[in-house]
Amino acid sequence: MTHPWLVRAETEADAAAVRTVDLAAFPTAEEADLVEALRADPGAWFGDLALVAEDGRGAVVGHTVLTRCHIDAAPALALAPVAVLPGHQDQGVGAALVRAALAAAGRRGEHHVVVLGHPSYYPRFGFSRASLYGIRVGFDVPDEALMALTLDPQHPLPAGTVRYAAAFGV
Repeated sequence: MTHPWLVRAETEADAAAVRTVDLAAFPTAEEADLVEALRADPGAWFGDLALVAEDGRGAVVGHTVLTRCHIDAAPALALAPVAVLPGHQDQGVGAALVRAALAAAGRRGEHHVVVLGHPSYYPRFGFSRASLYGIRVGFDVPDEALMALTLDPQHPLPAGTVRYAAAFGV
């Protein structure tokens, strides 16, 4: 079964719909507030790496964003959040967004992506446990939840501590 998800770059006109998705997809406003704070950070935000998914009627039903982070001195991207309206979850929207975001990052010449998320979900996109590469964060998280991916085999994942954009508050 194919779904009519159109994944495209977010525009300024999508901001309210993105916030609505975040508020519906997560139990608190934390992720919605994070996205707004990241949007305001020109050192972290890349418009072409903020994506929305539309249903067949043009309504925004999901979104994701990749923002600048570093693994020690090496530039990388953080995938967060991946959000889908509850009525559209488990239908491939999130997967379509993640695949499109990783492809867009590769096209712009990015090499590394980290994600803090469900260890049973992200390996399907090529992510693996970050600790296998000596990658860590400066706060407590379950080892299996921090994952990393290289987008270019010519640029192996560097070891080090992930430094997120200031908006993450960590």
